[in-house]
Amino acid sequence: MRVIISAGGTGGHIYPALAIINKIKEHEPKSEFLYIGTHNRMEKDIVPKFGIPFKSVEIYGFNRHNLFKNFKTIKCLINAKKECLKIIKEFNPDIVIGVGGYVTVPVIYSAHKLKVKTFIHEQNSVSGRANIFLSKYADLIGVSFKSSMKDFDKEKVIFTGNPCGEDAIKKSVIPKSKFNLTEGKKLVLIVMGSLGASKVNEFLTSTMPLFNNKDYEILYVTGNNDYDKIIKNKFPSNVKVVPYIDSLTGIMKKTDLMVTRAGASTLSEIIALDIPSILIPSPYVPNNHQYKNALDLVNQESAILIEEKDLDGDILVRTIDSIINDNEKLNNMKKNLKTLKVDNSAEIIYNSIKKLIDRK
Repeated sequence: MRVIISAGGTGGHIYPALAIINKIKEHEPKSEFLYIGTHNRMEKDIVPKFGIPFKSVEIYGFNRHNLFKNFKTIKCLINAKKECLKIIKEFNPDIVIGVGGYVTVPVIYSAHKLKVKTFIHEQNSVSGRANIFLSKYADLIGVSFKSSMKDFDKEKVIFTGNPCGEDAIKKSVIPKSKFNLTEGKKLVLIVMGSLGASKVNEFLTSTMPLFNNKDYEILYVTGNNDYDKIIKNKFPSNVKVVPYIDSLTGIMKKTDLMVTRAGASTLSEIIALDIPSILIPSPYVPNNHQYKNALDLVNQESAILIEEKDLDGDILVRTIDSIINDNEKLNNMKKNLKTLKVDNSAEIIYNSIKKLIDRK
């Protein structure tokens, strides 16, 4: 199989794209790939590390606050479309896959113009503007949440789940001893993303002393940006602080309760691994989509939601205590997570695009 895949801007788009690539390689090891991303976002650093050929285009999202900047955006979009037409013609793919981010717009649009089969994937419960625009040019659309199926043509859309969940199941367990944690004690994992979230980290740092003498342990992942400042504080002995964990799902498999943002990939891993969670959605994302992602779990009684604006006093400690010390509540949350689970998301996507390619 010859595949062009495009996704950009955030790990929430990039890692599902990589999971799809891994699944195609698993079935068809001789497949050839080309990844098209933006010239200045994180995919340009992440993707080449996996030995995947990478081409970049200069493109920007539309700016709703400074309309004059959009003249440059439109010019770059026109140039990117011309460049993508050339790239696609030269590579001659069997399929072109878009996994989110504005970089996918010229890629999928150009593939459609060249009559190449196209598949796009939406990770969030609120569909992104790029995918809504591209839906008329895509042959098939996969979604992670059933609630977003309504945004697309019912003849094209399929429920696939998020391929990051299937990847999470396959990851090796990281032993608690790596972080000086006790094997016999319950673990609360608190993580706000690879870069952290400064406002939330300020609250969390001030909250940590309240965990002193608890029967459970805390592993607090600060993010690289705030770690040097945070680590200067004194923490209780049952609180371990680290800046970042590579292959986070490895320690998630040892976690009893997770406190985190509500990005689509994180939620797919939480669902795949049956981890009860307290979700603090980022209010700084388009269309407040993390809040709406979180509601899919909250409405299923498999997670608790605390909005960032409500973080005050001992609210987090009280909420953690009410869950971690109640085995019946923990087990019910795990049971409810199973109703949301799609264990074979990447497999569903592979089978779907294979049928699409074979369709005459």
